[in-house]
Amino acid sequence: MRKIVQKMSMLLSMIVMMMVVFQMPVKAAPAEDMTIIYTQVPQDWKEPCIWAWDEDGNNAFEAWPGETMKADSSNEGWYYAWVPSWANHVIINGNEGNIQTEEQILEGKNTWITVASEKEVAISYEQQTTGEIPEYVETFTVHAKVADSWKEPNLWAWSAPDGTNVYDAWPGEPMTEGEDGWYDMEVPTWVNSLIVNANNGEVQTEDLSVDAAEIWITVEENGSFDFTYDNPEQKEIGTIKVRVMAPTDWKEPNLWAWSAPDGTNVFSTWPGEPLEEDKNGWLKKEIPGWVNSLIVNGNDGSVQTSDISIETGKDVWLVVKGPEEAEVYYEEPQVEQQKAETKVENKKNDETTEKKNDMTIVWIIVAVAAVAVVVTGIVIVKKKKEN
Repeated sequence: MRKIVQKMSMLLSMIVMMMVVFQMPVKAAPAEDMTIIYTQVPQDWKEPCIWAWDEDGNNAFEAWPGETMKADSSNEGWYYAWVPSWANHVIINGNEGNIQTEEQILEGKNTWITVASEKEVAISYEQQTTGEIPEYVETFTVHAKVADSWKEPNLWAWSAPDGTNVYDAWPGEPMTEGEDGWYDMEVPTWVNSLIVNANNGEVQTEDLSVDAAEIWITVEENGSFDFTYDNPEQKEIGTIKVRVMAPTDWKEPNLWAWSAPDGTNVFSTWPGEPLEEDKNGWLKKEIPGWVNSLIVNGNDGSVQTSDISIETGKDVWLVVKGPEEAEVYYEEPQVEQQKAETKVENKKNDETTEKKNDMTIVWIIVAVAAVAVVVTGIVIVKKKKEN
């Protein structure tokens, strides 16, 4: 009977999974299909940002708080950002993400959002600003870390050899101060030449030829520099191995990994990437060493752990016993041996229980037989007395 129930359960699970697959929405809009989102925020919301995603959990931006919105010089108090049209779930936030609206679901077209408070939001698809909507320009990010004597760094950017400048006049525009001493600036993808300067243009690097890709530039006091297309803050840590022991009914377990509190994700879409088979019954995945937060999930992301905090730069073993129960180790625990012992113990207990049950049945039969003999004897005695 137990086997029949198990087979029926497996069949139902397969049917549910097929229903999920066939009903799963497909992202049809191409990546270059962009919409503009305008917003007005309270005066105490500094440097408003937008975080955007779709209903499948695909994020438009790599890390929280998302894209910094630009002030529209033609419409005071309005900020704007371009997002992919498929990313129709948005949050407007400010003060480095410490204050935010609730989730807003949009229609995937140009939108004007007026934020009165965290819970008071008005949405309009009719233009609320004056003049023409800014043209969308694809950009990449330039990060620069400069010497302490370089005050208020600026970026000068252009296209060589035609000499088309991004900014109207030297020394360009101020870079935005970010985390860990880095300054940031978005520039159009047609840019191939940069100069980092500071002190109102009095100190500067030489011309730097670049590709249209996110870049990190480290500048010394004398203006010499080095650059990389890999985040040096993350590259130094290297990689770690995550090993997982997941519940047996979590089919095709995946790993989701990120850095908190900045929200930099390792994988682009939920539920992450599949865990691979390892020895001794473990599953494994190699991820960047800067990760400090994990989620293990299964059944196409429909079951998952809560957030698991780990130490950066260390290999880790996770024993997942359920959605709210996960044990973290930095040395391999002897879980397989414990399981084997448990199975042996359970087998002994089952055998003992079976023996007890068999003895119980025997005694019941004996008791019933004894009662039958007594009853028969009474009947015989009664018959004899009647005679």
